[in-house]
Amino acid sequence: MPLCFIEPQDAIRVIAESVGREARRQLLGELVRAWVDEIPEPELDVHYAKAIADLDEHDLSMLAAWHASLEVGQPIANRDFLVNVFPTLGENRREALKIAAGFRGEEAFDAGVAEEQALETVLPRLSRERATELAQECLELYLWDRLGSDN
Repeated sequence: MPLCFIEPQDAIRVIAESVGREARRQLLGELVRAWVDEIPEPELDVHYAKAIADLDEHDLSMLAAWHASLEVGQPIANRDFLVNVFPTLGENRREALKIAAGFRGEEAFDAGVAEEQALETVLPRLSRERATELAQECLELYLWDRLGSDN
């Protein structure tokens, strides 16, 4: 029987502080995806609009290209189009939000926004079950980082 004396959210924080830059980048990406999985359906539209509000033209183009792969019409790389087409994505709405939030997270990471801020914002919103799954993924990232990845 395994013993556990630390909450999953605390384990994630400890691991985030213990790994190199590339592993932290990946950890934050996993954190964003876990957060999107936990958002209630009725709130997806609001979070999607927030996620794309600060994206640059390159990221908007990449997101529009992803929309094109779903054949939702001729996508346009602008915020209004992307927000308006979002409800028509059906089961792909979460994936669209994960991509948009991931772009936004990458920009924040590159700009030096503290990982701690992201952890403080997202971790409390995760269910215990999802936090436990994420802690396991973080442990794998920790091992990958410590066993010799180029960081």
